[in-house]
Amino acid sequence: MSNCQLYLITPPAIADLSGFCQQLEQVLAAAKGTPAEIACLQIRLKDAADEDVLEAARKILPLAHNYECAVLINDRPDLAAQAGADGVHIGQSDMDYAQARALLGADASIGVTCHNSRHLAMEAGEAGADYVAFGAFYPTSTKDVTHQADPEILTAWSQMTTVPCVAIGGVTPENARPLIDAGADFLAVSGSIWNHPAGAVAAIEAFAEVLADTSAM
Repeated sequence: MSNCQLYLITPPAIADLSGFCQQLEQVLAAAKGTPAEIACLQIRLKDAADEDVLEAARKILPLAHNYECAVLINDRPDLAAQAGADGVHIGQSDMDYAQARALLGADASIGVTCHNSRHLAMEAGEAGADYVAFGAFYPTSTKDVTHQADPEILTAWSQMTTVPCVAIGGVTPENARPLIDAGADFLAVSGSIWNHPAGAVAAIEAFAEVLADTSAM
């Protein structure tokens, strides 16, 4: 029985914020009440100016919250605090977990990139991280892949601990099933949604089919 959910990540750049928000609302509405309901949205705009990230957060936060979707900001606990986001996702080269927690407080959601390392994940989990992210599992055009992960790490992690795990890296409706079966609590998706040839809503519908199949097992 799978309770795996989608963890949506923005495109790496947003040229038209108003247009993106319209598209995002369509995606959140299409996902609501389906097996592909979106639990979390990460604003990941690595090359954007701080003010552009904050402006995106100002527009996206109320929209996502209307659909009971949490909003995290990538890499920057300081911007997450300024924006009033629900939390932050930090990589191994960003502000460390303890500093991020001190800045954002006990109620914030803080996730940590752990690549393909159970050791890094154990450190994050023991420190109090709300989730750990493993990957990349598949080739992806969204980011440079320097660490390759095997689905086995999801199984081992889910057997060791109750800290949720996110599977990231090139996840599509066609290749998601092994990750769900291995024990992923969340599937991080970006390009497979925003770049789907039939549109983002069609991508959500395709993920809903896969997640419904695994839930029924």
